[in-house]
Amino acid sequence: MLFTGKSISGGGRSALGGRGGKPFLVAGAALLALGVMGQYGPAGEAAAAPGARAGEPYRPAPLAWGACHDLPPGGPAPRSFECAELTVPLDYSKPRGKTMKVALIRLRATDRAHRIGSLVFNFGGPGGSGIDAFAGGSAAQFKKLGTRYDLVSFDPRGVGRSRPVHCAGDKRKDEWLAMDTSPDNASEKAALLSRGRAFVKGCANRSGKSLPHVGTVAAARDLDVMRIALGERKLNYFGFSYGTWLGAEYAHLFPKKVGRTVLDGAVNTELNPLRFFREQAAGFQRALGHFGTWAAQQPQAEPNAKAKGLTKDAVVTRVATLLHSLDTKPIPTDTRRELTQSLGEAGVLTGLYSKAIWPALWQAIQQAESGDGTILLALSDALFQRSPDGHYTNYLDASGSIYCASTPQRYTERDVAKALPAFTKASPVFGPTLAWRSMDCTGWPVKGTPAHHIAAPGAPPIVVIGNTGDPATPYTWAPALAEQLGSGVLLTLNGEGHSSYMTGNPCIQKAVNTYLLHGKPPVNGTKCQ
Repeated sequence: MLFTGKSISGGGRSALGGRGGKPFLVAGAALLALGVMGQYGPAGEAAAAPGARAGEPYRPAPLAWGACHDLPPGGPAPRSFECAELTVPLDYSKPRGKTMKVALIRLRATDRAHRIGSLVFNFGGPGGSGIDAFAGGSAAQFKKLGTRYDLVSFDPRGVGRSRPVHCAGDKRKDEWLAMDTSPDNASEKAALLSRGRAFVKGCANRSGKSLPHVGTVAAARDLDVMRIALGERKLNYFGFSYGTWLGAEYAHLFPKKVGRTVLDGAVNTELNPLRFFREQAAGFQRALGHFGTWAAQQPQAEPNAKAKGLTKDAVVTRVATLLHSLDTKPIPTDTRRELTQSLGEAGVLTGLYSKAIWPALWQAIQQAESGDGTILLALSDALFQRSPDGHYTNYLDASGSIYCASTPQRYTERDVAKALPAFTKASPVFGPTLAWRSMDCTGWPVKGTPAHHIAAPGAPPIVVIGNTGDPATPYTWAPALAEQLGSGVLLTLNGEGHSSYMTGNPCIQKAVNTYLLHGKPPVNGTKCQ
C-alpha cells in the first residue's frame, strides 16, 4: 500500500535482542529480577473474544518491561526506552488456542505526579514497524505529550518483531521492484502478473499459517488486550495514515473503551480498492503539481529559471518525460543497480510525502536528467525500506499481507483494463501503476475480512485530521471518516505533505496537545494554515 505514514524508515532488528525481525523471548523471571513488571489492567478485566463461550474471555499476562536492544539510531538514547512483549491469541475465535507475541516499546512520562496514562501510537503502513519509527526519531516529536503520558508504540501482528510474515528474499525483492509496473505490451503485462503470482506463492509458502491472522480487525483486538495489559480503563490512541484505519476499527469494535483519540492522515474505510487507488493516484498527481509550483520558484536549483520560462506544468512535464525515458533506457547509479522506470517512479512518490523532501527530490530529478539515478534510487529504497547493504525489512511482505487480509475484493486483469482510462485521467504520471496495484490481492490464499461499515456509536469525540495537500491520504477522506465514526471532530491543515501533526504546524499541534493533555477537543471544522 502507499499510505505509509511514518513507515518510511530504516530498521529491521529486534528490540528484544533478535535480528532480522525474529524476537528473542526474554524470560519473565529475569525481568522480574530487575524489578520491572506490568499490570493486568483494571479490576481483572479481560478482553472480549469473538466466538468465545461465556466465561472464556482472554486475559493478558503481565507485561515485563526491560531494556531494548538493536534499536535504530536517530532518536533518544536507547536506555531511555523500555521494551516488552504482549501475549495475544493468534486467532481470536480460539482465545484458549495458540498465542503470539506483539512487541511493545515505551517512554515513561517525565512528570509522574501528573501522569494521565498511556498514549498508544501507530505510525502507519500497513507493515511499518512502530518500534523502529518511534525509536528512530518519532518519539522526539512528542516531548510535550510525553510529560504526562507514557508514550507506547508497537509492531502490529505480522510486522517486524511481532511474528513477522515473509514472502521473498532480498535479491528477489530487488528483481521484482525493478520490473515494469505500468506494462505497455503483452510481454510486460505477463511479467507483471507472473511477479504477482510469485509473491502470493512466496507468502503462502513462507508464512501461510500467519496470513489468516494479520488483518486490521485482529490488530484492533490486540489494541484492546494492550489497553488492559497497560492498566488503562480506556485506550488513548494517536494513529497516522493506516493507523487511522486501525484506530477507527478499534472505535467500531469497542466504542465504550475509546479514550482520547486522534486520527491524522485519515483513510476513508468505505472505499473499495479500485476507488481507493484511483483517488490516491489523483492525490499524488495534485502533489506533483504543488511540487512543480515550488520547483519553478527555485532559481538557485535552476539558474535563470524564470528566463527559461520554467513553470509548474513544465516541471511536471519534465518528471513525466524522465520517467517515460526510463521505461526503455534505465540509467546507472553509484551502486550496481540501475534506475528503472518503476524505481524512478517510487523515488518521485517518496519525495512527495513531505515538503521537507522537495529539495532532495528536485536535485534527484535534475541529476537523473543528466544520466545519474543515484538520488532517486535512494528515495525509492527509503519507501521500500531497503538498507544500503541490500537488506529489506519485512515491510513489503507485511504491507501486502495485512491489506489482503483486511479487504475482500479480488480483481482481474479485465477489471484493471476497464479502469485504466479513469486512472490515467486521474494521474497521467502515476495512474497506470496504481491501477495495476489493485490486483495485489488477486489469488491470495486467504479471504479478506468482509466489507463492513465502520461506526462508533457512543464513543467520545475522536479528532480526525486532514491535510489539504496530502498525496497519500487525500483530504476528502478526513471528513468522510469523521462522518462515518459519528463522533468525529474534523481538524484541517491547509498545507503540504502526508499527515499534519509531524509537519510541525503550531496550530495543529496546539489543538491536538490541548485535546490529549486537557481533554478539550477543537471545534469541529477548525482550520489551520
